[in-house]
Amino acid sequence: MGDQPLNPQPTDEMLRAPVEVLGGTVQEGWIDYNGHLNAGYYLVAFDDAISPWMDFIGLGTAHREVHDITTFSAENHITYLREIGPEEPYVISVQLLGFDRKRVHAFQVMTQTDDDYLVATCEVMSLHIDGPARRVRTMDDEPYRRLGEVWEAHQHLALPPQVGHVINIRPSVEARLHPDLR
Repeated sequence: MGDQPLNPQPTDEMLRAPVEVLGGTVQEGWIDYNGHLNAGYYLVAFDDAISPWMDFIGLGTAHREVHDITTFSAENHITYLREIGPEEPYVISVQLLGFDRKRVHAFQVMTQTDDDYLVATCEVMSLHIDGPARRVRTMDDEPYRRLGEVWEAHQHLALPPQVGHVINIRPSVEARLHPDLR
């Protein structure tokens, strides 16, 4: 997408807050007929931000090649909060919500950087996968320890209101009484 990984390094300073992992500018070709970023490109941007995040937590390219593992997204939930238009800059940051030896639960935030407003969020569950077997596999000690370091800093952050959000519309009384819906 023309995004630039911000290459956060595992330093004490970076562990203080959500980690900025990717910056970019909305391209003209990503704009839909409403004049704002097309819904599909939000997921592309959030997915592009996973690679530098995985590098940061120790599950990046080098680790994947040595240990013949990868990660898969098991679930994503995007919340669209405010429009972003062509040529507008953004940054994506990530907060660790939880982890175990087989999963990483993270929360991504896209912020428009010129006017500093929240654009969208993506809650993601990543699975640690054995490359050849294509099955969930237990994580090695090194990235597990690294996740523990990140967790030490992130566990104190406020839980964003979009976490665990459920899509739901309760039928109105009129809808429940409609003869075709009984």
